[in-house]
Formats: sequence, structure tokens, C-alpha cells
Amino acid sequence: MLSYEESLKILKETNALLEGHFILSSGLHSKHYVQCAKLLSNPKKAEKICKSLAEKIKKKFKNIDIILSPALGGVVIGYEIGRQLGIETIFAERYNGVMCLRRGFEINKNSNVIVLEDVITTGKSALECQKIIKDYNAKLLGYACIIDRSDSNILIKESIISQIKFDIKTFSKDNIPDDLKKINPIKPGSRNLS
Repeated sequence: MLSYEESLKILKETNALLEGHFILSSGLHSKHYVQCAKLLSNPKKAEKICKSLAEKIKKKFKNIDIILSPALGGVVIGYEIGRQLGIETIFAERYNGVMCLRRGFEINKNSNVIVLEDVITTGKSALECQKIIKDYNAKLLGYACIIDRSDSNILIKESIISQIKFDIKTFSKDNIPDDLKKINPIKPGSRNLS
């Protein structure tokens, strides 16, 4: 398995972890920004991270029947981990604001399922996937992700298997540290601020 330092090096090399002044989709400010799509656009380096994460998943969870990933961020990571472990992988997506299975995807009753994401921050998408698993009368084994950047406010109460755990501090607009105020902010997120 890759060490924390080796994983961090790959994330920085692929620009999946950026440093600067960022306005996150939540409206909060941060010195760091995580964008796993940049990692996953580099197949050789993504394969190394995914191999290490797959080993951790295999060690923790037994008898996985299916991997469920939330779209959009979890689709590629779900596929790659599923490929490496030889496990069927499906994804959930939002339809009319609700996370659901579409495209003919189903989860068999009593299946053992893990929820796999690229990044877990609040746990909201993962918990929406948990509801889908429950609705199909299947069993949630647990959660996994490349980057766990959750804090004590996370909605998930179970442990999360991750390749790397970050404590990324965020700041409200009126509580930005002086050193961060000196850097022009960038809004790199995929959602527009209202």
C-alpha cells in the first residue's frame, strides 16, 4: 500500500490537491482545494492510488457483491476499484433533485454493498446512497473514498476507509486569515454560488 507521503506526492503531481486561496462551492474560503478528477485523468497515477485503496477495501470488507458510487465524482473511481477487485460497480445519480438508480441499475435483495466516492466531505451523497441500499433491502458494508476531508461535523457515523485523510480548514468570509487575504481567491468548484 502507498504511504501517506507517496499518496500526497501523487495528488500534488496531478494537481488533484492545490494550494492557494479558494472559494469553495459552500461559499467558505480555504488554503487547499481538492479535485480528484485531475488525478483520475492520469490513468497511471490513478491506478497506483486505486490499487492501494483497493487493498485497504479488500482487507476491511469481506464478501462485497456490488460497489455503489454517486455520480459524477464517484463514477470513475467506482469503475477502477470495481475493475481491480472484480466486483460489479453501478452509480447513482440525481433525478429531480433525488439520488436514485437509473439506466437499468439495480441492487439485489440482501446484497453486500459498499459506497465508494472520490472525496467525502460532509457525507451527504454517501448517505443518499445508503438510503438507496436500504430501499433495495440490501446491506451496507461501509464507505470508502480516495480522499476523506471530513471533520467532526460529518453526517456519516461509521468509519470511512480512505487512501488519504486531510484536515482542510475552511473560513467564513469575515474570518479569513491575514495571509489568505493577500492572495486573490479562485472559485474552482463545479457548482455556482447563489
